[in-house]
Amino acid sequence: MKKVLVIGSNSFSGSDFIDLLLEKGAYEVVGISRSPEKSALFLPYKRHTQNFTFHQIDLNSDLDKLSQILEKFQPEYIVNFAAQSEVGPSWDHPHHWFQTNAVALTKLANILKDLSYLKKYVHISSPEVYGSCEGIVKESAPLNPSTPYAASKAAGDLSLFTFQKNFNFPLVMIRATNVYGAHQQLFKIIPRSIINIKKGQKIALHGGGKAVKSYIHIRDVSKGELLAMEHGKIGEIYHFSPDAGVSVLEVVQKIGASLNKSIEEITTTAPERLGQDKAYIIDSSKARKELYWQPEIDLSEGIKTSIDWVTKGFDEICKEPLEYQHIE
Repeated sequence: MKKVLVIGSNSFSGSDFIDLLLEKGAYEVVGISRSPEKSALFLPYKRHTQNFTFHQIDLNSDLDKLSQILEKFQPEYIVNFAAQSEVGPSWDHPHHWFQTNAVALTKLANILKDLSYLKKYVHISSPEVYGSCEGIVKESAPLNPSTPYAASKAAGDLSLFTFQKNFNFPLVMIRATNVYGAHQQLFKIIPRSIINIKKGQKIALHGGGKAVKSYIHIRDVSKGELLAMEHGKIGEIYHFSPDAGVSVLEVVQKIGASLNKSIEEITTTAPERLGQDKAYIIDSSKARKELYWQPEIDLSEGIKTSIDWVTKGFDEICKEPLEYQHIE
């Protein structure tokens, strides 16, 4: 079996990727995350009972422990989802974002660059490093971040490429647009909208929901990440995005229609967030051509599965915090 270390295993994207690996049955997986394992409500991989081991490791303080795990496990592949994410809160403590997304990441890369058994390091970046997208953005676009979160991710990305250029570090970078699906963090717009509608509460749309996003189902992205891990070219960046963008307002409208509610019944308008980029429309033709990747789950189908997940786990969901919880 191929050995894969997944950093950020508790994250929405990381947990779905692990679920995909274990579903394939050809991988032995070690997951690490700075927080304890969550419940099965948020970790789909918990339906599997074999070939997975979890370790609680904080990249900011436990790199010695991680080195011991690496030496024992000796993974062929490392896929890193770990990041201090979220745009709005990054204005409150910007140094926390840079500490995790740039400083700790650079320390990690300095360790990984010397591992002879490592075939591929796949890093999950963000299209927010490009800033507000004009037209359709390719992987070669200049970085132009407009928030502390985006700037910290850009700094980390640039740092990784210095290791790739000077030490042949086996880096492959991924930038996917707005992922969604069952098991997502509850404060994200799709699960939050479903929850609010079911509770009879209105959804505050920043800027009236005019911002254009490119929503793509998490399983489509996980499949792309696996293709990049297995077949991606070292030193390359790959985009994963749907065929077209859609406004936040339209997404909430779709959710409301699925629950027999009009947009007027379920929304209010809130001020735009500071540094909010107007659009994320990125070109994924490179991944489609080189990796033979193609998104398969359309937005209507994906929203339905998210509604089903919220409905099934509603009692447990209502006991969870519905707002972003910052961890330093």
